[in-house]
Amino acid sequence: MKPLAFFFLLGIIPLYSQPLQTLGFRLPEGQSKVKIPIEVNNNLIIMPVVINGQLPLKFILDTGVRTTILTEKSYSDILGLSYSRQYTLSGPGGDHLITAYVTNNVSIYIPPGIKGTGHAMLVLEKDYLELRNYLGAEVHGVLGYELFSRFVVLINYQEKFIELIDPSVFKPKRKFQQVPITIEDTKPFLATNAMLGKKKNLKLLVDTGASHSLVLDPESDKEIQVPEKNIASIIGRALGGDITGKIARIPSVDLGKYTLTNVVANYPDPNSYMDTLKASSVFRNGVIGGEILTRFTVIFDYSRGNMYIKKNSAFKKEFQTNLCGLTIKAKGAKLKVFEVVEVRKNSVADRAEIMQGDIIVSINGSAAAGFDLNEIHGELNNKVGKRVVVVV
Repeated sequence: MKPLAFFFLLGIIPLYSQPLQTLGFRLPEGQSKVKIPIEVNNNLIIMPVVINGQLPLKFILDTGVRTTILTEKSYSDILGLSYSRQYTLSGPGGDHLITAYVTNNVSIYIPPGIKGTGHAMLVLEKDYLELRNYLGAEVHGVLGYELFSRFVVLINYQEKFIELIDPSVFKPKRKFQQVPITIEDTKPFLATNAMLGKKKNLKLLVDTGASHSLVLDPESDKEIQVPEKNIASIIGRALGGDITGKIARIPSVDLGKYTLTNVVANYPDPNSYMDTLKASSVFRNGVIGGEILTRFTVIFDYSRGNMYIKKNSAFKKEFQTNLCGLTIKAKGAKLKVFEVVEVRKNSVADRAEIMQGDIIVSINGSAAAGFDLNEIHGELNNKVGKRVVVVV
């Protein structure tokens, strides 16, 4: 498992398209579905897009956001886009979080045939989330509700493709189990049970744009308590910066008829998580993220309020935490410089005297530049008790 999750706070900004424009995505004429190749990185879905027919980029497909987001203004400046308004968001205490701009009448093409016109897009002044650095891959934006509201979306994590299907012709296959969802504030929620000392019914956001397995918010219900055996750590990133909290295991959580056991759950510190989980007015107890979703083939049908799931060969894979205790990001033009940005207290890395700011030079005698960030994490978090030689 990779050490960081990602949470997005941008659904609260109202955006508007230009009048008299055809808004939205559409399938190629005469086709009822289109298959699109994807990458899966840190449990996140990364797909190709082309902005205004000129700029090929890669976006995360995220059920947790309302609005299409471009992570850095330099890309829209290349296209010469104009901006209709500017927003500045502040966090608790008045600290500046982001400056963002709205651009209208944008076309978004998704190869091999999905066309979208008349879109409004939120453009961040700079990559506040540092997505490319923490994923170690080129990522330029986030795409969400506008796609899920228009199509039935099938996500095959193992074969690495999504399928966009005309809702009028969609019929679920028998092997898939139906799970009712509600669409609130443009996002999907489900009701399910988890074992938290005793069985507890929870309302959870289903978030393909969060890489963790499960987030539980202790402030949402007094019966949600951090287990006694836990680890204090950075558990993710949001626009306000790092999210701190506790990591622990719970006996089980249900998803439809399936029960996942010994699940890693993240319990955010209240002040740290204020600008993420609680950004929406919709009540929820937490979030189901990619570490759980990747164990299934998942179909979202917003139009009928259903999700369909079928387990895959990763279903029985053990849920793992960040074993070594390091949070690392990739830097440089080729993302081949690996910097330690956090060392968890009392972890094996802490005991080995690795420090924040160290640059990883080699692992087990192999130059770090020969790896990508995913491979670095794999070497450092392979299994309990494995000895790893790291030069910094």
